[in-house]
Amino acid sequence: MGFPDRIERTVEVAHPPGKVWAALTTAEGLGSWFGNEATIDLRPGGSAQMKWTGGFTVDMRVERVEEPTVFGFTWHIHGLPEDDPRRTYVEFTLEPVGAGTRLRVVETGFAQLPEDAYRKAYDANIQGWASELGELVVYLDAA
Repeated sequence: MGFPDRIERTVEVAHPPGKVWAALTTAEGLGSWFGNEATIDLRPGGSAQMKWTGGFTVDMRVERVEEPTVFGFTWHIHGLPEDDPRRTYVEFTLEPVGAGTRLRVVETGFAQLPEDAYRKAYDANIQGWASELGELVVYLDAA
């Protein structure tokens, strides 16, 4: 396929990796910047869920936990029916940089989709990650 299979974004924040890790891997953190409410069982195979005002809910499965440097999960692909088993994989990598942290997020798995579903999911998630990472920075700066 001629589709890019990954979305990759990197942001440097003026906060130590431990603080960024907590924002990514705790219900309190996720529910403050990523959704409006969250639950998480932080272990490979554990489940996580985020809810937004208005009733939108996303279920996730924790896939990788290497505290405090790597956190990965799979989740439903935007635009597909709820019972569709296909998922994308999201991985956060944290690297200390001076007194702060370089945070990289990579989401893969889009190439498994037909062109119409691909474009909808890929474009939505490109916009979503730009927005969500901005919200993460605001959350960290206020915390």
